[in-house]
Amino acid sequence: MTDTLQLTVLIPLLNEDESLPELHDWITRVATEQQYTYEILFIDDGSTDNSWDVIEQLASVDAHVRAIRFNRNYGKTAALQTGFLAARGQVVITMDADLQDSPDEIPELYRLITQEGYDLVSGWKQKRYDPLSKTLPTKLFNGVSRWISGVQLHDFNCGLKAYKQKVVKSIAPTLYGDMHRNLPIVANWNGFRKIGEKVVQHRARKYGSTKFGLERFINGFLDVLVIAFVHRFSKRPMHLFGGLGTLSFFVGTVLTTYLIGEKLYNIAHQIRYRNVTDNPLFFLALVAIILGVQLFLTGFLGEMLVRQNQHKTADFQIAERIGFADNVSV
Repeated sequence: MTDTLQLTVLIPLLNEDESLPELHDWITRVATEQQYTYEILFIDDGSTDNSWDVIEQLASVDAHVRAIRFNRNYGKTAALQTGFLAARGQVVITMDADLQDSPDEIPELYRLITQEGYDLVSGWKQKRYDPLSKTLPTKLFNGVSRWISGVQLHDFNCGLKAYKQKVVKSIAPTLYGDMHRNLPIVANWNGFRKIGEKVVQHRARKYGSTKFGLERFINGFLDVLVIAFVHRFSKRPMHLFGGLGTLSFFVGTVLTTYLIGEKLYNIAHQIRYRNVTDNPLFFLALVAIILGVQLFLTGFLGEMLVRQNQHKTADFQIAERIGFADNVSV
């Protein structure tokens, strides 16, 4: 098997032992029909069922299978990041292990990357087999993501996506937290502008139960805000904090000057007046001045931290690997 393959099918999973044999056979059939050189890369995110045993059995009879197992559950972003770094295919296609994503979509996704020149193609589950409690928050999340990022996709969180190899290798080191929901945004802000979308089939779950609750939409919204902030201000925090601090300090100074000027005017014209400290506006002005100084100092400290250039290392540990040479690090 060559070091560079046409296709990597990357599958992050958690407790999906029932669906893995069927998913493997389906991917194998599609890849064989299309005559791809390929690998199936499983990333076991700390499963507590028999998922790893199933993967070992599949790898023992199929040399296309490679796998990594975490020693505990670290989350989908960590699984995708590790898979991106380990992938060898010129095209990397990600899909969930629960059989809700159809491997029959692979040929068209592959074509869009290799022939149409897309950097990333995201699946759009236009017709979903989910309850209203999931579809409405999903639409809200996608709408907010489009508005903040400027990336015009209908379904940011669809697990079925296709990438050029250079895209995953570029964005993998920048991933952390739960950024798997916003990979098209991360790719776009890393300079990969040709992002497309394909309507894909959403299949009803056949085995097990979903691993995600409604909190994922709240977390996803917060992650979009974090990504927007990091992209725009991580290298120039003074532009944000210093700008807000200057504005706040200016407003406080104007209010204070107005209150003092008003008192002096009343004294000069023998008009009844009250002390500046008796006016509620004085305390508002004082808070604005103090807040402005604090924001400015925050921006200054942020600039100093940016210049430290500390190397970010992954905080997840790999327990076992299949199909990797001993001298190859992931």
